[in-house]
Amino acid sequence: MLFKYLVLVILALILISLGRALYYLSSRKQEDGGKMANALAWRVGLSVALFLLLILARALGWIQPIH
Repeated sequence: MLFKYLVLVILALILISLGRALYYLSSRKQEDGGKMANALAWRVGLSVALFLLLILARALGWIQPIH
């Protein structure tokens, strides 16, 4: 059950990061381009971490595929 909450938290962080990037994209300030790139880099990093976590959980038997 704890694993499900961890996955949900990571998904929420991915969405928050994507929302921040959208905010910085719509901003007219010149220095927000770097902030947008940083937010997108966090999103990619969190997505990769979630993917690796799911692979690890499957290998350790924490989750089972539906047949």
